[in-house]
Amino acid sequence: MPLSGPLYERVATAPPIPSGLPLVIVLTGFTDAGSAASRMVDFFRDDLDPTPVLSFSSDVLLDYRARRPLITFEADHLTGYRPPRLELALAHDSLGQPFVLLSGYEPDFAWEAFTETVVGLAEGLQTSTVTWVHAIPMPVPHTRPIGTTVSGTRADLTKAHSVWQPHTQVPATVGHLLEYRFAQAGADVAGFVLLIPHYLGDTDYPAAAIAGLDSVSVATGLVFDLDDLREENREYLEKVTEQVSGSDELTAMLHNLEERYDSYMAGATRAQPIIHTGDLPSADELAAELERYLATRPPGDEDKRGRL
Repeated sequence: MPLSGPLYERVATAPPIPSGLPLVIVLTGFTDAGSAASRMVDFFRDDLDPTPVLSFSSDVLLDYRARRPLITFEADHLTGYRPPRLELALAHDSLGQPFVLLSGYEPDFAWEAFTETVVGLAEGLQTSTVTWVHAIPMPVPHTRPIGTTVSGTRADLTKAHSVWQPHTQVPATVGHLLEYRFAQAGADVAGFVLLIPHYLGDTDYPAAAIAGLDSVSVATGLVFDLDDLREENREYLEKVTEQVSGSDELTAMLHNLEERYDSYMAGATRAQPIIHTGDLPSADELAAELERYLATRPPGDEDKRGRL
C-alpha cells in the first residue's frame, strides 16, 4: 500500500528527549497471549503518564476494517470517538528515571517505512538499548514462573533468561522486523517472548503484564510499581485455590503440565525464568479455558508443539 500522507507528526508542545535513554517498544497486534502487551500499554499510559513526542498516522498505518475504532452511542446521538494511538513518548519509571516509549497498535501497512523511521529516530536519539516484549501461548502450567525466549544482540540476557531456544519459522510481527533491523544497525536490542499458559491465552491475565514489565526491568534497570497488578493476582489466587481443590480433572491436568515443565527445566537449559509473583488467573477463566482445551483436543494428541 503506497503511503497516502506523512508517516508521523511531531507534537508541538513536546519536550526535547535527552540522548542515551533506553527505548522500550510494546505493540499490540498479531499475538498478545494473556493480553500482556495490551495491559502493559495501559500501565504505561495510565500509571506513568508519558509525554507524547511523535504521533504516527493511523490513516497511513492502520486497517480500520480489520481493527475498528470505538465510538460511543447514547440514546439518539454519538458522544465520543476513540481513535487508535501509536506514539513515541518520553516516560519516567516509578523512580523518575527517563526512557523512550514506543507503544500502541501494531501497524498493518508500510512496515518497512515504519521500521526505517523508528530505527532512524532511535539512532538520532542515540538510545542506549532497545527492548521489546510480546507473548505467545504455550502448554506450560500457571503454577510456575512465566518463562521467556530472548532474542537479539544482548548475549547476556539470552544466556541468563532464554528458557526455550527453538529453531523454527513463525509468522512475523513488526516487532520482529524492528529487532532484525536494529540488529543489522548494530544496536543493543533484546526481544522477550513471554510463554503464557495456553489455556489462559485468550484471557486478560494480569501475570502476563507483570512478566512483561519485569522483563523490561531486567533489560533496562527501570523500576515499576506493580502493587496493583500483584494485588489483582492475589485475588485470583483465592479463587483458583478453591477451584483446583474441587476438580480432580483440573488437578490432574495441572500436575501433568507441571511434571513436563519441571523435567524440561531440569535437563534442557541453565537459563532461569525471571521471577514473578501472583501468576494465577481467576477461577472461572481457568476452568473455562481448560474445559475448552480438553474438549477440542484430539484423542491421543500429546501436543507435540510444546513438549516441555
